[in-house]
Amino acid sequence: MAQMGRPRSFDRDEAIRQAMYLFWQYGYESTSLSLLKANMGSGITAPSFYAAFGSKEALFAEVVDCYLATHGQVNDCLWDDTLSPREAVELALRRSARMQTEQDHPKGCLIVLSISTCAPEHDHIHTLLATRRSHTREGFMRNVIRAIEQGELSADTHARALALSLHSFEIGLSTEARDGATWHDLDAAVSSAMQAWDAHSLRAQRA
Repeated sequence: MAQMGRPRSFDRDEAIRQAMYLFWQYGYESTSLSLLKANMGSGITAPSFYAAFGSKEALFAEVVDCYLATHGQVNDCLWDDTLSPREAVELALRRSARMQTEQDHPKGCLIVLSISTCAPEHDHIHTLLATRRSHTREGFMRNVIRAIEQGELSADTHARALALSLHSFEIGLSTEARDGATWHDLDAAVSSAMQAWDAHSLRAQRA
């Protein structure tokens, strides 16, 4: 009679959370398997790691899902149509600025910082993160388009340019946060960035 495998001796959800912090702090390529196994829980061995997660790549995919379900929720308001387009955009940027400078996790955004350039064999990881960033970019775009359709922004607003500007600003928060910018610094920068939106809004009011 076959014997049952040994029960898992670590908390899988907590292990993913610890892995998230490692990838967030050091990036995908610099986070080695030995570093992961040493920090994800005392009960993790090489066999139990592969049994639970399959591979580093598979673990990272779960880490991305975990991040988006927790810290990455700052952008969920971009799909909340109970908010005006401007409210949705500003809320996403202010929440992102606060989250990226909190003290209980690495600074910046995991989706932005964990891989920017990579070896060819990791192109699929870059594609995974680029797809996630594209989703957020679409969120900014839908609010710009909503604002134009509702008359909140001028009809001659270049929707793609404004959406890219807002998304690029949010991505840039990661570098500033990692370089030591405070929440107050970034929150003030959000106020400045929203002036671009308001400039288009004023044109709409004058039309």
